[in-house]
Amino acid sequence: MPAMKRSLLLAFPLLIGCAPSDGPGLTETRRTAIADTLTSLVTAAYDLSRPGDPVARLMSLYPPAGRVVSASGGVVSTSRDTLESGIRAFWDNVGRNMQKPKWEWGLMQIDVLAPDAAVLTTTYRVPHHTPLGQPHVIAGAWTAVFQRRGGQWVIVQEHLSDVPAPRQ
Repeated sequence: MPAMKRSLLLAFPLLIGCAPSDGPGLTETRRTAIADTLTSLVTAAYDLSRPGDPVARLMSLYPPAGRVVSASGGVVSTSRDTLESGIRAFWDNVGRNMQKPKWEWGLMQIDVLAPDAAVLTTTYRVPHHTPLGQPHVIAGAWTAVFQRRGGQWVIVQEHLSDVPAPRQ
């Protein structure tokens, strides 16, 4: 057998063994189940009609400890405490002043990367009225990287970009 042919025959099993795969358990049914789970988690956390502390509900999407990378408004934070402080500041200065807010999601694009990793990208709108009764909308786009840790899906990295306010 010529040397080139023999090399190819020996290398073929190695190439097959190194080829990327979806791994065990990533059937289309499993991908759909993961996407449905993430959609439900996010939708419930951002449901502004639910009673309770909205900051705690939003923070439930993140790991209870460790690094969380969040980019928003031109600032990058890498700690849960800093992230929580930013969410609390938003809620205290903006969120609690919104009258009749309703969180509206665009199409959620979810890519399941592995049995324990997925990326969600979507848009959002929050139509509401200001304390003076004027209609107002907060809107933007969001990408969140989820990882399953200890059986729970949590956000480990995210990027938010706001839709610019209309020029007056």
